[in-house]
Amino acid sequence: MPEIVFDCCILSNFALSDSLFILKTLYGGSACLTDFVSAEIVRGIQSGHGGLSRIEDALVQGWLKEISASGKEEKVLWQSLSVSLGLGEASSIAVAKTRGFLFACDDRAARREAGLLGVKLTGTLGILKKAVRSRVISLKSADCLLAEMKDQGFYSPVNSLKELRD
Repeated sequence: MPEIVFDCCILSNFALSDSLFILKTLYGGSACLTDFVSAEIVRGIQSGHGGLSRIEDALVQGWLKEISASGKEEKVLWQSLSVSLGLGEASSIAVAKTRGFLFACDDRAARREAGLLGVKLTGTLGILKKAVRSRVISLKSADCLLAEMKDQGFYSPVNSLKELRD
């Protein structure tokens, strides 16, 4: 299974809807976030989003790992991307590109930059769709989670996963 690096938005969507179990089931043991994304999570917790502490729990449990950009190639790419993107997205793209990881992100600008670099992408909707296909959750449960994520501030172009094309 390929490694996957998550940005803050994806982790927040699943943590705040109390559905990190989906990420653990689909990607446990191969899931990571960068130290910059981890710092964004801490900032969110400090701002009153207590549900984000579930991400810290995942780190303690060990199925989600914190990594840092390392090596000259990753650092140069990270510095270049951080001019136009947040530090979390820039570090995640740099790691995904240099290590061949899947990048989980919903941010349009970050997805565009990653796509230009040939980085494989997924997002909240793609993960929910995969969870339904893998029978981790039902379509009805996925739609309920999507509604909850939207209530928490996630923008989705669809109201149901049935609206997505295969």
